[in-house]
Amino acid sequence: MTTPTGRSSAVAAIAGRTPTGQSVNFTDESPKSVFGSNTFSLAVMKEMLKPDTYASVLSTIKDGHKLGEHVADEVADAMRQWAVNKGATHYAHVFYPLTGLTAEKHDSFYDPAAAGNEAISKFKGKVLIQGEPDASSFPNGGIRATHRARGYTAWDVTSPAYLLESANGNTLCIPTSFVSWTGEALDTKTPVLKSMQALDKQARRILSLFGHKEIAYVSATAGPEQEYFLVDKTFFYARPDLQAAGRSLFGAQPPKGQEFEDHYFGVIPERVLSFMCEVDRELYKLGIPSKTRHNEVAPGQFEIAPLFESANVAADHQQLIMTVLKKVADRHGLVCILHEKPFAGVNGSGKHVNWSLGNATQGNLLDPGDTPHDNAQFLVFAGAVIRAVDKFAPLLRAVVASAGNDHRLGANEAPPAIISVYLGDQLADVFEQIKGGGATSSRQRGTLHIGVDVLPPLPKDAGDRNRTSPFAFTGNRFEFRAVGSNQTIGTALSALNTIMTESLDYVASKLEGATDLNAAIQSVLKEIIDHHGRVIFNGNGYSEEWHQEAAHRGLPNLKTSADALSAFVGHDVIEVFEKYGVLSAEELHSRYEIAVEQYIKQVNVEAKLVEEIAQTKIFPVAAAYATTLADSAAKLKAAGVVAPSATLAKVAVLVADLESEITHLKEVHAAALEIGDWTFKVLPAMASIRKTVDTLEGLLPDEAWPLPTYQEMLFIR
Repeated sequence: MTTPTGRSSAVAAIAGRTPTGQSVNFTDESPKSVFGSNTFSLAVMKEMLKPDTYASVLSTIKDGHKLGEHVADEVADAMRQWAVNKGATHYAHVFYPLTGLTAEKHDSFYDPAAAGNEAISKFKGKVLIQGEPDASSFPNGGIRATHRARGYTAWDVTSPAYLLESANGNTLCIPTSFVSWTGEALDTKTPVLKSMQALDKQARRILSLFGHKEIAYVSATAGPEQEYFLVDKTFFYARPDLQAAGRSLFGAQPPKGQEFEDHYFGVIPERVLSFMCEVDRELYKLGIPSKTRHNEVAPGQFEIAPLFESANVAADHQQLIMTVLKKVADRHGLVCILHEKPFAGVNGSGKHVNWSLGNATQGNLLDPGDTPHDNAQFLVFAGAVIRAVDKFAPLLRAVVASAGNDHRLGANEAPPAIISVYLGDQLADVFEQIKGGGATSSRQRGTLHIGVDVLPPLPKDAGDRNRTSPFAFTGNRFEFRAVGSNQTIGTALSALNTIMTESLDYVASKLEGATDLNAAIQSVLKEIIDHHGRVIFNGNGYSEEWHQEAAHRGLPNLKTSADALSAFVGHDVIEVFEKYGVLSAEELHSRYEIAVEQYIKQVNVEAKLVEEIAQTKIFPVAAAYATTLADSAAKLKAAGVVAPSATLAKVAVLVADLESEITHLKEVHAAALEIGDWTFKVLPAMASIRKTVDTLEGLLPDEAWPLPTYQEMLFIR
């Protein structure tokens, strides 16, 4: 038989491909020599700006001081000179609308001179500070009427401008906030900046109680780990579901999946390593401190992780990391898939956001030291985290809610939808002592003797790690593991910073004016553990026993986005966001409306894809195969041979089932468009079709199957 589907041609093309990505040689071009070369960094500014101008910019970046208006023109001209000298012809105010993606509008540096026969480059301070993209087609959740299109971008001096290279020209990119004509935030950056400002104020109150006189700007910090899949382009473009939905809506399980756990931290395939090296070089140029790369658990899955940065810069860099991953993958004949669950039956992808807070004078405020029971300052900040996570657990669930993440949360590779805090044995013991009346000791680090003479004894941490916890303490930071790989981290960071601000405000108000600070600290920490200790859980978050225990403790279990998203507009959430000036009630309602709308749109697209692929690709080949089997059986019978009928019967039943299931999905889909009943009818109808189609994949001849299979997409690179 011939192969009309092109799958065998795709496999042959992959097997015979030659590398197309750029060659990376870190011997001739070291990471040190390229790091930040495409970034308008502090070093560049110091060289190009007047000393007082540079000092003003530095004060804004380091200490959060307001930027003087007089510096804008000088900074803009220096930025233009730097960019033009590096081949830039255009500049772009880059912003982060509520799509969760990156947006940019490019404008040329060049205008015609008065004589009309030459072009001159110019870039004024007012253009640097403010841009005006058309805001009419970005989601706004009802903040603006359709006919009101004006939106403003505002230069964020705390996030460095950078040069984005392309084959035919370079562009100066300027990170900005994006707001409406009436000032409402239409992006994810603005609330991050506002929440960091609020957090700094309350953290300083706590630090002053401990006698600190010099207190630098306290910044939230973040280091997000990014998981992703790589699939060859020839397979990707043969899968309409991957193209339009980001995930495979059909696909039978291959004979081998991830059960051997041989891919995790395994030897990186040569083609993938070549891709990773080029990604690192591009990130180094942009000043992004890419640190870690490795194979992840699922076949075809990988991870990249940068070092910690200020939360605002980390959020911007995270968006850039996703852009670079996709761009470089294309050069290598690959597609980078960032969906949370692109393939059923194997691990999905998260974006574990490591979060902490600190400053230049007091350091990391979530570092427990060697004796955390004696480190009252650390215990106060850690206690505030515990209180914040328990009090606002529904909000933390809402900020990671999406149609994609619904397929991942609670599965083998992801934390459950129940928000809990893992402290580790050492801290859990300290807080248990506090609950009993006062902490007097800390479990100490030990030494691990492996038992091989040539191997040195290893320092052993005072506690293990917990990969099943959605919010885990990992030594000197908390890891918010529930964020999805395709999501912006800005929304999660805004929430974490804001609820921590409220908690620090509460604690500071309890401690200020106390005649005996130590006694007051013990009292407030005991109160926190008594009222919020229910959120602490060091066990297996995947177990059914934990689900039962969590229900007994009264912890919310918001399993789906439909359950979770309403937390955005809860009375307590609106109150705290308004109190600290991060988001207004109207802005929170807009985010709720947008999240619901995006969820519905995503499921709507997937439902249409399931209908289309099942109807136009699967049903015809399945029906044709049933006909072929029936014809063969008839001919055998006519020849007096008893024809095998089991496979024919199975296929015939499945074809009939598929036809009726497609009809049913179309009916409930049409109804959902009217009444919005997506979760309880549309998703089950899609799942029913998938089950039938995946069964057919195991029965039809391989050469007749129209879609690249899991075995091909996950294992052929």
